[in-house]
Amino acid sequence: MSKYLLTLALAMALPGIASAGAAKPAPRVFPVAAAPVLEDHYPVHVTQWPGGVTSLADVTYSTISGYRPMIVDIYMPPKSVGPKPLVLYIHGGGWVAGHTRHTGALSNFPAALARLAGEGFVVASLEYRLAAEAPFPAQVQDARAALRFLKGNAARFGIDPTRTGIWGGSAGGHLSALTAMSCGDASLDAPGTKAAPGSECVQAAVIWYGVFDFGALSASRPGGQDGAAAKLLGCNGPCTAEKFAAASPNTYIDAKDPPFLLIHGTEDKTVPVAQSHLGEHKLKAAGVPVESIYIEGVDHSFIGKTPEQTREATLRAMNATFDFLHARLDKKIAAK
Repeated sequence: MSKYLLTLALAMALPGIASAGAAKPAPRVFPVAAAPVLEDHYPVHVTQWPGGVTSLADVTYSTISGYRPMIVDIYMPPKSVGPKPLVLYIHGGGWVAGHTRHTGALSNFPAALARLAGEGFVVASLEYRLAAEAPFPAQVQDARAALRFLKGNAARFGIDPTRTGIWGGSAGGHLSALTAMSCGDASLDAPGTKAAPGSECVQAAVIWYGVFDFGALSASRPGGQDGAAAKLLGCNGPCTAEKFAAASPNTYIDAKDPPFLLIHGTEDKTVPVAQSHLGEHKLKAAGVPVESIYIEGVDHSFIGKTPEQTREATLRAMNATFDFLHARLDKKIAAK
């Protein structure tokens, strides 16, 4: 083979090798910072929903060394005059599972969150560190960090930071209640946290079948043990009364807590309905406004004995939740 043919063959087989005399491409130029860049600059996934609602998927609200980035999905109503109230949703899953896009028997929870946004709320659905990743209080630290991130970016997302609600079910109900009740308690913040006073506080809370008293929950279990709580609290052997108390929302109740809506099925075998009764009793004793709905005959996640019973219970809970958030966070109400 001649030298010319050999060069041509190599150029065709290896595009990166130019033939003799060919013009070199211009040097490629990329943005370069002065220091290593750790932020995720992949374009945020944007989804359009009915009614002009827009959602942003996987928005990073916190980065902690040694852990995956913590994210929220954010649902925003159509742009209009004035900022909107914020609702932070916290998912369940026994503190060891779950994600931002499910709850109970709802077949399309993101669409439900978009519907809430369409009624005039900015809605964020929270990802937090699970028990296998970090023991308590990492989970409530994440909830507080998310609230501070969202309020700190109020102009970007169209949020009125003075009108904030929190909502969660099961493990998410526990974390929502604890977040709402621990306003101003720096003991639940990560060491070294610097934040404006009250930046983690909310003005309304909706709790679906949540845990209020770990000691009472454990005592109700066979043998006085609760495996899910032990995983959350990182107990080696039986958890102590002090550990139970530190993670129990009822420990933090005082008269300054925001209004609560509690919803629970009377046949719940995962989190006994007695937990909501305990929370309701102590909230009322402290003078905190509290509404409660106990749905007869349904289990955890509002699962009934028939699909129709499950549907009725789920829709009742969803409508009551939306109505409560409007009543407590709409500007005309909040201004009173």
